[in-house]
Amino acid sequence: MSDRILVIGGKLQHVRKVRDLGLDVVHIQFPDEYDRVHSLYVDQAILLDYGDLDKVVPLAKALHEVFPFRTAVSQFELGLLPAARINAALGLTGESVDTVELLLDKWRMRRHLAAQGVSPVASAVGRSAQDVQDFVKAHGLPIIVKPIRESGSLAVFRIDDQAGVDAVADRFLALDGQFDARDLTAADSFEEFLLEEFLDGPEISVETLSFDGHHVIIAVTEKECGGPGGFVEIGHSQPGDCPPEVSQLVIDFLDAVGLRNGPGHTEVMLTSRGPKIVESHNRVGGDRINELAEIAYGVDMERYALTAGLGVLEPLIVSPEPKGGAAIRFLTPSPGRVLEVTGLDEVRADPAFADVHLDVGPGDEVPPLNWNEDKVGYVIARGATAAEAIANGKRLASLIHVRTLQEDK
Repeated sequence: MSDRILVIGGKLQHVRKVRDLGLDVVHIQFPDEYDRVHSLYVDQAILLDYGDLDKVVPLAKALHEVFPFRTAVSQFELGLLPAARINAALGLTGESVDTVELLLDKWRMRRHLAAQGVSPVASAVGRSAQDVQDFVKAHGLPIIVKPIRESGSLAVFRIDDQAGVDAVADRFLALDGQFDARDLTAADSFEEFLLEEFLDGPEISVETLSFDGHHVIIAVTEKECGGPGGFVEIGHSQPGDCPPEVSQLVIDFLDAVGLRNGPGHTEVMLTSRGPKIVESHNRVGGDRINELAEIAYGVDMERYALTAGLGVLEPLIVSPEPKGGAAIRFLTPSPGRVLEVTGLDEVRADPAFADVHLDVGPGDEVPPLNWNEDKVGYVIARGATAAEAIANGKRLASLIHVRTLQEDK
């Protein structure tokens, strides 16, 4: 079989990295996210809503007959299950459907972990206010209410009092139809919700690469959160501390869910009762975590992720040593229509500058900050240490002023 892989969804940089590694690329992508630049790296493409498994699997089979590929991969949440389904249907290498489903379905994951004795957390599925009341009666307050699937801090509620207990079910169920279908892993994401005990303490994420079941911790990302409820991630930094008990927990977790090859992005709460798993994904973390790892640890996890299990790159055996600090600071201006943007040139000229991106300009709308996808830009900064990079990131972010109409009022 030729050295060709199927890349499902994701960013332009993903197909470029595959081609740069000497592989041919076939690509399945949303029609409006594919343009002429892709043709520099892609040999054949199918443009459709790849979340429709009834269509994408048979089309991938037909594509495979004419342009055989070694595996289907994705580094985008919506593409993970289609990739696993395609690989299973064609008998190709890749993570099992069962493992991918475990990581996508938080309720299924919680039950599986409890049965394995790994990081047990009290949880239940709710569909009504009575379900919330029953869970609180059994486990007390505070609690967390969130979607069973989905990511990006979407629709996460912390409930601290009786008023919240009474209202949260209606608030959650009312979100049905409020989000674009491409923002959701499942069409029924707001028909029921996950109830969990509240996990106190700071949250980190542990970035891993697995090679035939050998799990290597690549990076530890420390997080700063804000926004409504304090769940929107407004800053990340590397390198972070990873106590031995956290390393062992993450390795035990990856073994428990059956992850064999490729990336893991595992969120952990450092609670007063010890570390607890929040959730995990068999992809590289979002929010430019890969760029931070390249700066702080010298590892491009996406290159390994996109060719997992193929033997294209030499497996890593031990964790890399940090080379410096890296931090990202997200830009969260006041909601409203943008009148003016200043400071970008000053940021780019700064010695600590690594990258800057802004999705809005004059005339665009800044949305209210309700989940991770509402952030409109970021600055990435370097430093000798994580603390220095964080300080540089905050300083550079403060130089960028996105003035909005609401801010002027």
